[in-house]
Amino acid sequence: MRILLVITVAVLFFSCAQEQQNQATSLQVKVVDVVQKDVVEKVDYVGQVYGYQDISIRARVAGFLEGIHFNEGLPVKKGQLLYTIDAQPYEAEVAAKQSQVAEAKSVYAKAQSDLNRYKPLAENNAVSQADLDGAQVQFEAAESQVKAAEANLEIAQIQLGYTKVYSPIDGIIGKSIAKVGDLVGQAPLVVLNTVSKTDVIHVDFFLPENQYLQVVNYLGGTEKLYQESGEHLNVLELVLADNSIHKYKGAVNFIDRGVDSNTGTILIQTRFPNPDLIIRPGQYAKVRIPLRHQNAIVIPQKCVKELQGQYSVFIVNSENKIETRQIVSGGKVGDMWLITDGLNPGDKVLIEGLQKVRNGMPVVAETVEFKSQFANL
Repeated sequence: MRILLVITVAVLFFSCAQEQQNQATSLQVKVVDVVQKDVVEKVDYVGQVYGYQDISIRARVAGFLEGIHFNEGLPVKKGQLLYTIDAQPYEAEVAAKQSQVAEAKSVYAKAQSDLNRYKPLAENNAVSQADLDGAQVQFEAAESQVKAAEANLEIAQIQLGYTKVYSPIDGIIGKSIAKVGDLVGQAPLVVLNTVSKTDVIHVDFFLPENQYLQVVNYLGGTEKLYQESGEHLNVLELVLADNSIHKYKGAVNFIDRGVDSNTGTILIQTRFPNPDLIIRPGQYAKVRIPLRHQNAIVIPQKCVKELQGQYSVFIVNSENKIETRQIVSGGKVGDMWLITDGLNPGDKVLIEGLQKVRNGMPVVAETVEFKSQFANL
């Protein structure tokens, strides 16, 4: 019995010593706890800026440009005179049409007089019914000629009016394409300028079909897209060319009816206030759309290993040993990865020393807190 007791004590002592030695030689590693939380991902899409209204100023009649009555690049008012075109040919045309109207009216007056004279004579059988019918026809023809002459006069007066070109809206006018003395109103000088209303701007961009579906699904459908990102609430940001953020937020106000079969993209139009008139049509900017992920599993990017499109992490299991876990990534959000499969809340993921460990290695894990550099994470 004494011998058996001595052997038992020796075995226990050796086991404890071996365990202490293993702990002493185990690698010290740092891990983070897998957490589940709501995450807002901000995705940028490159778009082009358009004015709320971009109206081309066109010469509607042909002629030589006589005058430019505005300062290029400055605001103009609705109804303000912009251009004058040589009006002499059109004034002569109006005068000619007026003479035709006068002539037609004189013919009409004679026909009416003849008809009035023939009516009582026909009643007394002093003239034949055929003479009365002829007088009636002459009167109706003269009446039609007056209407036609007056219509031609109206057209000539409209053409004369087109020799003065006015601004159709309040806005900013650009650089004049035509100069004084140029022949306008026919190719290539039909469009003279453009006036843009820019206190509100549109930014158009195209979404690939898969990203469009992703955006709509994250926002809960097109109805919610309009409600949360559209007319009722401005949640979109505009990133300008210098990476500054436009101080006014915008909204989705148009989604095209279908996907372009040639490009696989769909047109999205957004609207942003621009009361300072800083942003101008033709600029390129990024529309930043917030996508909300509820109860998402996220881990730091530095925890993830990628090999030939496959993603994996090292976790420390319940036996304090390293275990390789394959994961499915939902994409990057800031300095974090969204994980859609492979991890559960509470798992301990290795964050440092990924090159020093191997599968099954015993370790001593120290749990640390990862602080993201992004406020939405």
